[in-house]
Order: sequence, then C-alpha cells, then structure tokens
Amino acid sequence: MGITKDQILERVGMAHLGSPKALLGKKGGPMLNEFRDFALRGNMLDMAVGIIIGAAFGRVVSSFVTDILMPPIGLLTGKSDFSSKFINLSGKAYATLADAKAAGAATINYGVFLNAAFDFLIVAFAVFMLIRQVNRLKSEEKPPAVTTKDCPSCFSAIPIRATRCPHCTSILTTV
Repeated sequence: MGITKDQILERVGMAHLGSPKALLGKKGGPMLNEFRDFALRGNMLDMAVGIIIGAAFGRVVSSFVTDILMPPIGLLTGKSDFSSKFINLSGKAYATLADAKAAGAATINYGVFLNAAFDFLIVAFAVFMLIRQVNRLKSEEKPPAVTTKDCPSCFSAIPIRATRCPHCTSILTTV
C-alpha cells in the first residue's frame, strides 16, 4: 500500500505529521466511514480554528470587563468592586463574598452576574459588528442583463434588439 500525500497538510506545511486518513484507514464499517468523512471535511478545521479564537477572544473580553470597564463604574458608584457585590440569604453577616462562600452561606452574587452580563453584551456587540461588516463586503448579486423581450403579437421570446419577430413576422416598434 503506497503512501499518498494529503493536499491540505501539504498546504499548511504539516505533511510530515502524516495523513489522518491513513490513521483512520478504510476499515471499520459505515458508521466509522461516515465519521471519518465528517471529521476530515475542510469546514471542520475552519470551525475548530473559530472556536479556539472565540475562546481566546472571550478571555480578552472578560479581562476587559473585569480589569478595565468595571473599576471606573465601581468608582462612580461608591468605590466598590462589582464582583464582590452580593445579597446574603443566610441571615448571618459576612464582610465579603469570599467569607460568605467559605462559610457555605447562600448568596445571590449579583455583582458577578453583572460582570457576566457586560461580558455577554460586549461579545454580542463584537459579533454583530463582525457580521455587519461581512454582509457589507459580500458582493451583491447583480441581476442578469436582459437579452430578450416578448413579441407583443405572439408573445414569443425574441432578442431585445430585434425589429421583426422571427415567429410571427410582425414588425416591432422600438421604444
């Protein structure tokens, strides 16, 4: 059995790793063959790269919200850290959220929720802007140029520049 070169691995400079098709082989039945075809589809690699970049982007946005956006908002609302805001449901008094969690007290962590909500809004806005730009860059399909018209007498399709209908021989008026 000869070794065949994988075109995709050649393009990305990873041919020395060997083809995943060779690892999966041709044996295994219809379910494994279907999975192999699914896993080796080009869109899967694109999706994996998108997920990895999306996860990294999510961490950057979380850091932006926690470290840059929320401190000034906390300063404006009374020099407080939003991530430490909570409502204690246990009835005992705790100075910080960490103390309440260490004691196992039931709390509503609305500050953490607000941070997560800001994270979501920023990511949603960034995705919206990305989709908006992609839609702008897509070339709009132009309608095909009109090359025929209908004869007013016999309703047959004729060339747009025709002066006489080839079907019924009626004289056409130019508009």
